Amino acid sequence: MERRLHTRHRARTVVYILLPNGRRVCKAVNLSATGVFLRTSGLGLRKGQRVDLAFAINLGTITKVHRRTAIVAHVSGGGTGLLMESHAVR
Repeated sequence: MERRLHTRHRARTVVYILLPNGRRVCKAVNLSATGVFLRTSGLGLRKGQRVDLAFAINLGTITKVHRRTAIVAHVSGGGTGLLMESHAVR
């Protein structure tokens, strides 16, 4: 059963994860209003960890740069699921 409140959209954007030891570049697999799933490898992210994100969304003739704080929701062999902090349960 699908538990998501917002539709996921296939993403074709690069996401910068800003970490204390520098930034890492990852490819977004899908994106919704509340979260993003990234292809990651060896970042050492932990569930519950806060990270800062920066990514661009192409809206046709306009490209918008978004900066968000997110919480790591899960880490798997395929990547990392992040919940945008403004939508996270505290």
